[in-house]
Amino acid sequence: MPTRAGFVALIGEPNAGKSTLLNRMVGAKVSIVTHKVQTTRTRIRGVAMEGSSQIIFVDTPGLFRPRRRLDRAMVAAAWSGAADADVVVLLIEAQRGLTEGGQMILDGLAGRTGQTRVVLAINKIDCVAAPLLLNLTERMNAAFGFEKTFMISARNGSGVKDMRQWLAGVMPQGPWFYPEDQSTDLPMRMFAAEMTREKLTLRLHQELPYQLTVETEAWEERKDSSVRIEQIIYVARDGHKGIVLGRKGETIKAISQAARIEMETILGRKVHLFLQVKLRPGWLNEAERYSRMGLKFKDGG
Repeated sequence: MPTRAGFVALIGEPNAGKSTLLNRMVGAKVSIVTHKVQTTRTRIRGVAMEGSSQIIFVDTPGLFRPRRRLDRAMVAAAWSGAADADVVVLLIEAQRGLTEGGQMILDGLAGRTGQTRVVLAINKIDCVAAPLLLNLTERMNAAFGFEKTFMISARNGSGVKDMRQWLAGVMPQGPWFYPEDQSTDLPMRMFAAEMTREKLTLRLHQELPYQLTVETEAWEERKDSSVRIEQIIYVARDGHKGIVLGRKGETIKAISQAARIEMETILGRKVHLFLQVKLRPGWLNEAERYSRMGLKFKDGG
């Protein structure tokens, strides 16, 4: 049987469930998931095998109206991921339906995808009654000519297998891009930083998670097969440093412990994690920070 391989971009509004779907498709955690919007900042690739087909899923930042430089870089990364894909999957939340933001994405798709296959995935179907789902499906397909519509629940896996099988069948014929047992192309240093940022996002409130970034500064393989990881948490404001550290260092200790436990589970070995919090007021306007996140830095603010 000939092998197939191709790229599938997952796009949608923030919190539509793209990262949850990516992890479900791959069968492993390759993208961080939180209840907060705009958690994913860059394009993350997850590799799924289905028969003789290799599907490279690209989890993109949520598409929204950007206000800041980081916002614009994230939105640009999302549209770039869609343009480079063999198939684009627009993920929408069943409860929210076709929102103003969803219409904005449809308008953008109309002018960007060209010959790319575009399919619709209505997510969180377990939260909505069947008649409402049918009505939403009709509205969405009237608004855009989707090649296929899938009704899924990324959380519990309903409909996901059928969708993966269909995608496998439309991938271009050709050799696989990655080894069969590889689940992501994200460098391990960046993946570890994302693990810590996930715990920060879950623990901290309001705007603070969007005002910080995490970078892995050192990765030391030790003789006992454990790994020593040193990371820096950059915050934009002086007051944020105290919030991240917490009273008597309680917050940073809890974050470090949660991140370390998850890293050990994923890496399958002992991890020694050391976190520092540093004030860097201008990090949101530094090209190097964007490069570390896998984003393109554009001059002009």
